[in-house]
Amino acid sequence: MRLLGLRSLETTLANPSKWLLDMYGAATTSGISVSEQSAMQCAAVFSCVKVLSEDVASLPLVLFKKEGKNKRRATEHSLYGLLHDRPNPAMTSFTWRETIVPHLLLWGNIYQEIVTDGAGRVTELWPLPPDKVRVKQSGRQLFYWYRDGVERPILNPLHIPGLGFDGLTGKSVIGLQRETVGLSLTAEQYGAAYFGNGARPGGVLETDGKMDPTIVERLKKSWNDIYQGSANGHRVAILEQGLKYHQISLPPEDSQFLETRKYQRSEIAGLFRVPPHKIGDLQFATFSNIEHQAIEYVTSAVRPLCVRLEQALNWALLNDSERKQGYYFEHVLDGLLRGDIKSRYEAYAIGKQNGFLNTNDIHAKENMDEVEGGDEYYVPANMMPADLAREFWQNKAKEVPSEKGNSDDGGTAGDPSGDGN
Repeated sequence: MRLLGLRSLETTLANPSKWLLDMYGAATTSGISVSEQSAMQCAAVFSCVKVLSEDVASLPLVLFKKEGKNKRRATEHSLYGLLHDRPNPAMTSFTWRETIVPHLLLWGNIYQEIVTDGAGRVTELWPLPPDKVRVKQSGRQLFYWYRDGVERPILNPLHIPGLGFDGLTGKSVIGLQRETVGLSLTAEQYGAAYFGNGARPGGVLETDGKMDPTIVERLKKSWNDIYQGSANGHRVAILEQGLKYHQISLPPEDSQFLETRKYQRSEIAGLFRVPPHKIGDLQFATFSNIEHQAIEYVTSAVRPLCVRLEQALNWALLNDSERKQGYYFEHVLDGLLRGDIKSRYEAYAIGKQNGFLNTNDIHAKENMDEVEGGDEYYVPANMMPADLAREFWQNKAKEVPSEKGNSDDGGTAGDPSGDGN
């Protein structure tokens, strides 16, 4: 079947469509099928996605209006409350962004349906699960369908693509790195099975004589009933009739099991550019570098996500007239970039002493009330422009009463030193 000259929805196991991979995942060398949803069962993937989505969602998303060299919050615009408070009747701004950021991180695309009123104003934004959205290209046009039992076209879509190869649709990080995630899931399953079997490696019971198959099965069941499971892992085994136990597997320490887990956790954190300490790995974190790592995390991981969202919202929700008037969306990152209280107060002191911060500016950054007279800016006298300083002292000198006469007969007027030299 073809629609608008596009490819049909037919799929085969040899050449599966994206919807089939999204549902069941693709097989990996480690033997585990990995999809965007099953990848969240990996602790490192879940931690990275949770940290990034919550951090982005916690930032104020504000509609600003630029007026000359200044900007202000455009609270009078209907889109201000829509993005800042409640994008749709079922979600707050936090929940909305906490929902769509994982779509970008895992599937590589954010899809939304825009709802407008009779005047064409945007009234609601509804996220759409990426695994239920189909994107089809015809020439230079993209067409969007939402499939939930019955496939229907999305007439007013908002598509925010992530990293991709054509600039039109993003690529799934999980799809590109299935082997990495699959290895981590395999290690987790191995560890769970290992400890579930009593923290004992596999082994064999050996005897010199020949045993009846019925006795073998009964012995195997009896052994597992007594010694299998973490609660029975340290029981003393009593062997009869010349039975001997031989261990055939290496302990996890010898097979570098724990090191593999740590390496995979670090590697997955690198995929999302999340510092290991943000997902609970404090092995290499120190008090001297953790603050700098946190700032680097904001600039290299959080900020690109925010900019991607902001630019898409600017073009999808604002019309040409509004953009020309100076309206634009922006996340306020100040909260994540704040250092410790000593560093902040030292920075405020430098800003105030050099005249680019006043008392109320500082109070606003610290979420404090304004104070009377706090809008005044101050500059150090020894740092004023030389021409202004010369003019100041010349005017000051004219105010000094002459001691030797007026300035016309060699007096001291205009000479701040007062000695006529």
